[in-house]
Amino acid sequence: MKEYRSYSFWLESCGDDLTPRAPLDGSITVDVAILGAGFTGLWTAYHLLQRDPSLKVAVVEAEIAGFGASGRNGGWCFSGFPVSPGELRRTYGLENARAVSLAMYDSVDDVGRVCEAEGIDAHYRKSGSLEIARTVYQFERIQEHYDGFKSIGLADHYELLNEQQTEEHMNVARSIGSFWNKEGATVQPARLARGLARAVERHGGTIYEQTRASDYTLGPSPKLITERGDVNARVIVLAGEAYLSRLPKLRRQIMPFTSHIVLTEPLSADEWQQIGWERREVVGGSGTTGGYLNHTADGRIAFGAYRARYPFNARITDALDRQEDIFEHARRATIDWFPMLKDVHFTHSWGGVFGIPRDRMPTMSYDRRTGIATGRGYTGEGVATSNLSGRVLAGLITETESALTHLPMTSHQSPDWEPEPLRWMGVSAVRYSRLKMNRTVERTGKAPSRKTLAQRFFDY
Repeated sequence: MKEYRSYSFWLESCGDDLTPRAPLDGSITVDVAILGAGFTGLWTAYHLLQRDPSLKVAVVEAEIAGFGASGRNGGWCFSGFPVSPGELRRTYGLENARAVSLAMYDSVDDVGRVCEAEGIDAHYRKSGSLEIARTVYQFERIQEHYDGFKSIGLADHYELLNEQQTEEHMNVARSIGSFWNKEGATVQPARLARGLARAVERHGGTIYEQTRASDYTLGPSPKLITERGDVNARVIVLAGEAYLSRLPKLRRQIMPFTSHIVLTEPLSADEWQQIGWERREVVGGSGTTGGYLNHTADGRIAFGAYRARYPFNARITDALDRQEDIFEHARRATIDWFPMLKDVHFTHSWGGVFGIPRDRMPTMSYDRRTGIATGRGYTGEGVATSNLSGRVLAGLITETESALTHLPMTSHQSPDWEPEPLRWMGVSAVRYSRLKMNRTVERTGKAPSRKTLAQRFFDY
């Protein structure tokens, strides 16, 4: 059996022994079958059972609950959405753009509400998020982001901070300003996933672990096909995020990218006094040493490096998690941000995969004709977005109409990614372009004279 504790610090310290639940033993029939016991699958199951406790809900998981990105991410439960407010407004109109942001605010709060109601000690703390600018170009970019929210009438949830105001939050080397988002929280993600799984079971759901799904069929009587039997259901929910790329029908719908995190030892009181960061906001920043950071409940710094890689032909293996060159880069980047930690010891490093759709727009849909529902495509911003998916899908499946069931994600279908080897070549080109642009900006202090490939792809 796998040593699941070794897959991340979060899983190691979640308080569970991680013994797998019983697998499926032969074919069964339920009302709703959910593929994946990560955040999307668990939130969908939880909110379905809240709406209709009589439903027979089964969650099928290839490993254990929280094994994937849900147990390995940066702990950013914030209202960031993969598509910017400006792009949402241009594509779907002002009211839809505003509705998406308001729904994301509610998602951050819903995570905290459920943690309290279900007794889940996920170290949830609504502390906001802070995007640090360390070059003029980066500050111009966060200014544009702020203007995007201002254009949809939501500027009161955000602030642009100058250098001095940023230092009141935390001391980062060469910081010149930041973008403050009030709608954000920090969590211990594996504690959240494991606690949510137990809540699903308390409310009548069943979770089958160590049960890998290989395919699914469409309505009028859809079924989830696994190595241990079929799950016949009225509704099949596909909630495996990056791992959905393993299913033949979805191989080009979502693409796995890697993410890698390093973790310091618990810092001393003197080190925290030098850094500040007392509010424990989740913190990010771009550039060659950019990353996403978390001040953990036990006084460590988790630093996730922006060095994502795409495995050729979407092949997900454990070897992807162990990229020592990226870990070493992340350790150096941590010291670049916090020079006072030059002698700090790093205790953990881990990786995982997240999913990206071709247009970066998440899908949260249910087709009654085929019986297939899905929530996916969060582009690394899935902790709160997956909660939104769960609430949206629960509303769609139970035919409970609300503002959520009219969000643009409910009718969205992402285009397919290109076939190999074009996909790998294109991703490699964009990755190189992004790194080159960041190096040029930091060397010259100036924005690119024309829009680069990375900017066109990432809205960067």
